[in-house]
Amino acid sequence: MTRRYQVYRAALPEVCAADPTRMVFTADADGRCEVFTWDATTLLARRVTARPHGTLHCAIDRDAAVWWFDEDEHGTGHWRFQPFTGGPDLPGLTGVPEGEPHGLAVSDDACVAMALGVAGSTTVHLGPRGGAAREVTRVDGHAALSGITRDGRLLALSGAAGSARAVTVLATDGATRVVLAGDGPEGRLWSLGFAPLTDRAELLLVRETNNRYVLASWSPETGTVSHSWCAFDTEITARWHPDGQSVLVRQDRYGRSTLHRVRLLERTVEPVPTPRGTLLDAAPRHGNDVHYLWTDTANPPRMLSTAGTALPLADGVTVLVPGEHRDLWTPGPDGPVHSLLSLPEGREGAVPAVFLVHGGPADHDRDAYDGVVHSLVASGFAVVRVNYRGSTGYGPRWRRAFGEGVGLTQVADLAAVRADLVARGVVRADATGLWGTSWGGYLVLLALGVRPGLWQAGVAVKPVADCAAAHRTTTPALRALDERLFGGTPDEVPERYRRSSPLHYAAAVRAPLLVAAARWDAKCPPGQVRDYLTALQHAGVRHESMWLDTGHDGYEAGDHVAVLRRAVVFLDRELRRRPRAAPKSPRSERSGDPGRVRS
Repeated sequence: MTRRYQVYRAALPEVCAADPTRMVFTADADGRCEVFTWDATTLLARRVTARPHGTLHCAIDRDAAVWWFDEDEHGTGHWRFQPFTGGPDLPGLTGVPEGEPHGLAVSDDACVAMALGVAGSTTVHLGPRGGAAREVTRVDGHAALSGITRDGRLLALSGAAGSARAVTVLATDGATRVVLAGDGPEGRLWSLGFAPLTDRAELLLVRETNNRYVLASWSPETGTVSHSWCAFDTEITARWHPDGQSVLVRQDRYGRSTLHRVRLLERTVEPVPTPRGTLLDAAPRHGNDVHYLWTDTANPPRMLSTAGTALPLADGVTVLVPGEHRDLWTPGPDGPVHSLLSLPEGREGAVPAVFLVHGGPADHDRDAYDGVVHSLVASGFAVVRVNYRGSTGYGPRWRRAFGEGVGLTQVADLAAVRADLVARGVVRADATGLWGTSWGGYLVLLALGVRPGLWQAGVAVKPVADCAAAHRTTTPALRALDERLFGGTPDEVPERYRRSSPLHYAAAVRAPLLVAAARWDAKCPPGQVRDYLTALQHAGVRHESMWLDTGHDGYEAGDHVAVLRRAVVFLDRELRRRPRAAPKSPRSERSGDPGRVRS
């Protein structure tokens, strides 16, 4: 029997550049995320890792060496590798301190570059695979290694897209070749990697300018070139085609995805046909093949190939998600608010509803399968996923729209969509709840305190509960995000942090609340959650709490299932006013977007 693999990350298998039949991917292994190899010729997979808390990060280099990140419960560790066909786990580089993974790149001659987050800074180390490392550079705060040229002579390091050092190109001796700014009139800038060619070094870029996203590139010979003829109105990402002459662009637009092949020399953009829905990942391969990971609300993710290449079969729910799935547009002060609405089968009149609140805030809900949506709709709830102001996928203006303040703007959008659905007779005004994780959990807590009369129950998972306290104890990347959103630190703009902090409104909460937090959470630290729970207790607010022995981005399915079951029973009891047995949960669970921000 052909084995199926439950996909944990919204990512395709990584492919060996020299032998595209050899791949590496992450999938379920006894309830944990682990690393596997895949041979498209033999259709055989091999398990690479077996760690108590799972393994999320992996890669494969040109020699088909399989890389994985050996991290502890705090998210720090080392890169290791082994041969594709198996063998001992070897250190990627020796003499490298433990740190958080901020990028890995390997040149054709096995020159390894790795970036690690260490004590509030980012260090980049270089050396032969398995050999001694030397430190190339060290920068304050968060940065990410975005590529190495095939000859190993240049590295690209990405800082904050809106900073003076958005992209830095370095020689391997640490000398700076160029610094590209993202804080000037030309707009924010992202680095997407070097062209896979040996005869030239060309770095792919995306520039946000004039409320559009434009492809650009940099090379030592030409400097920065903006391809202004290739612009998109909503967020994009892109990858080089193996020919090094064209680019595959994936666009997120209004909760769904499209693909485009861009030929830079011919200055042409042509669509790549894919089914309607969301492309969680897409990658160009040899021979004009494109691999993509497709899903929609009713269908779990599937790995597909335009050329019919054999890919690992994704495991998960094999039946369609029940109910009716449609879009809703609600008028708002900065334009209509888009929501994805899922209604239970056999609905007669208004029904209890749960608003699933996405994190980020620079993220968005997609027309994509979600195990939480499946469980709630199957339990008879309407599910509403709101792409509030600040969400991606609707253009720069929408992403920057925080007119009422951080968090308060988003709560206003949630309230407006609720009012719209109540007026339409779709959901019950006396039976609406909220459920969110990370920044979504923050919005749940804030909404319950700011608009206490609208909501009858709330579930907040790994939330921000005190904005100022979270800023003091979170990661450098999220500290910088807070300062961009609020316009300064808590010492500089204390009133803004106080006004947007759920702790400030804890005594006003009236709805029962379930809070699930993680003891080792570095992004939304546990101390500020405990302070919020204490404030609820002092105010006499009815609440429950559960603590997970994980970090923010836990990889164990058992934790997701435990939260899902506890939350569904809690919401069913509070919104229907009667007890109900815990449901059997789908094997694919809702998770955040750990790669970017609080998600």
